[in-house]
Amino acid sequence: FASYYGDHMVLQKEPAGAVVWGYGEPGAAVTVTLSRDGGLIVMKKMVQVKGPPGTWTTVLDPMDQGGPYTLTAGQGSENVTLQDIYFGDVWLCSGQSNMAMTVLQIANASRELVAAAHYPYVRIFAAAPARSDAELEDLERIDLPWSVPTAENLGHGNFTYFSAVCWLLGRYLYEALRYPVGLVEAAWGGTPIEAWSSRRALRVCGLPEDMGRGEGRTPLLHGACFNHARLAPEAPASGLARCFATPLSPALSSSISPHRHLSGPQTPSVLWNAMIHPLLNMTLRGVAWYQGEANAFLHTDRYNCTFPALIADWRQAFHAGSAGQTEPLLPFGFVQLSTYHRQSPDDSFARLRWHQTADLGVVPNARMPGTFMAVAMDLCDERSPYGRRVPAGGGEGAATKLSDTNPPSLLFLGSIHPRDKQNVAHRLHLGARAVAYGEKDLVFQGPYPTRAVLEVTRGLLNVTYSQELVCRRRDTQAFEVCCSSQPSPCAWLPAPVVAVESRTVMLAVAGCGTLVLGLRYAWAEWPCEYQSCALYNSQGLPAPPFL
Repeated sequence: FASYYGDHMVLQKEPAGAVVWGYGEPGAAVTVTLSRDGGLIVMKKMVQVKGPPGTWTTVLDPMDQGGPYTLTAGQGSENVTLQDIYFGDVWLCSGQSNMAMTVLQIANASRELVAAAHYPYVRIFAAAPARSDAELEDLERIDLPWSVPTAENLGHGNFTYFSAVCWLLGRYLYEALRYPVGLVEAAWGGTPIEAWSSRRALRVCGLPEDMGRGEGRTPLLHGACFNHARLAPEAPASGLARCFATPLSPALSSSISPHRHLSGPQTPSVLWNAMIHPLLNMTLRGVAWYQGEANAFLHTDRYNCTFPALIADWRQAFHAGSAGQTEPLLPFGFVQLSTYHRQSPDDSFARLRWHQTADLGVVPNARMPGTFMAVAMDLCDERSPYGRRVPAGGGEGAATKLSDTNPPSLLFLGSIHPRDKQNVAHRLHLGARAVAYGEKDLVFQGPYPTRAVLEVTRGLLNVTYSQELVCRRRDTQAFEVCCSSQPSPCAWLPAPVVAVESRTVMLAVAGCGTLVLGLRYAWAEWPCEYQSCALYNSQGLPAPPFL
């Protein structure tokens, strides 16, 4: 069997058929047998090994949820048997360090780790970080083979395994679905979307495929890069260190030339090649994605292309790789960026949040069908130990010494790793239930404006929303209007909230006169305090930012 099949795994249930593949002698016949635990044979498939490369592939008949089963692949007198297999829904979780943050690192970690024992049918698997200049057919290394969850494997170490967002999403889905869920983690901190994109997807957005190849490479460096505990002193210098060399000035970052060279795991397509391409034969139910912090400092204003292009490309590739078993419109959920620095004048996080929706503010939309989003801008965590200024030799927030060659100035990490992953996963699972599972009448996102009417005589702008509003804070800075006669550059002025009634917000815009060219909401790196943005719905979901 290929690397990511093993004891305790979950295979995708009906209506899809699970794809199974492995290795053998070219030309040989392989018999794949699925049996009940007692030995009763459920199905048999005969398949021939293609060679080279000496691989075989078969699609199992669609199976109802449940188990346990055993799966045997036999060639001649040799048999390999996998046990304790269940059928359910398989979700892939990918992204950078906020996806890689483990259950050990989050709020109420000890309680969450103890609770693992109650969820034996949520199975977990973690691919090891790896990169490659060419597309690989199988994973080079695995951090965690398919396992029943325990406190030890959910909290192995900081930024190792298992992903807290992935685990909690799977757990909440299991509580709603009541059948097995398989979770596959493939994440690497500090990595931009370009590294997770195929060359084909990069071409769609006009990005050169050779940005990381050739002389004069400049690694991207930013607080999002650092996965403290994985930068262990004993880690080989050959490239498993999670961050690379020289600092990048934020002043330059958002307008970086697309020809800038990147290296290590930030090189275009290297993570697609080594961590996603090998999984394409897997039949999936959905994808969860938490990435974007690195792109607040690299090709920020291309993300409105690179993200929809990645989604479309992954869907096409997983559909083709699974012989049509993974649905063409594979449900794709993502977390909108949380926060970093409290009083940053930079708006790159705000722009990136907007670009995460393909500049439409809310998903699913015409450019991003079949997607769902968890808003996280109100889940800030300034005291998170996983991101703050530390000396290069260690100290609070740094579990290990990074390297004597890294100047201390590199370690201003802000608070880019909030510990409240429960609300992130809760909001994400609501979107999954509505979009992936088609639950009717389930409110899965916050209120969004549908129209704005200017009352010139009263100096008011009345903004109508899609849902009943709950105003948690009468914020004078939350809304801003663009008043200048030339749209660029825009003079953004605060538009204080005068009143909130049912679905309408009244804003004071007297300073604008008769011309309001634009309106934006929560357009800041750190738009509000914890769970205290201005507007929510009655279910407690925040209104997303908009421009």
